[in-house]
Amino acid sequence: MSATATPSTTTDDLSKEERLKRYLLDRAEEGEMYFKGKFISEDVELSPKEIGALMVKLRDSATELTVEKWSYTGATTWRVEPA
Repeated sequence: MSATATPSTTTDDLSKEERLKRYLLDRAEEGEMYFKGKFISEDVELSPKEIGALMVKLRDSATELTVEKWSYTGATTWRVEPA
């Protein structure tokens, strides 16, 4: 058996980030939206924890969206609208 390097999770993370970004672009197409990660986790097939981490990345990198951490009541509420 030869030892092969396992692919980095960067590709996997990128696909998760892209999946979440596309979902948000579709949902926010007509204006702003507010959500908690736990309520969309099934739709995007990500855990609420993964969504929270990716939202922080999207806030800085997604030029098509305006992402804002809105409030925290039991879980973070995010506000998203097209840029």
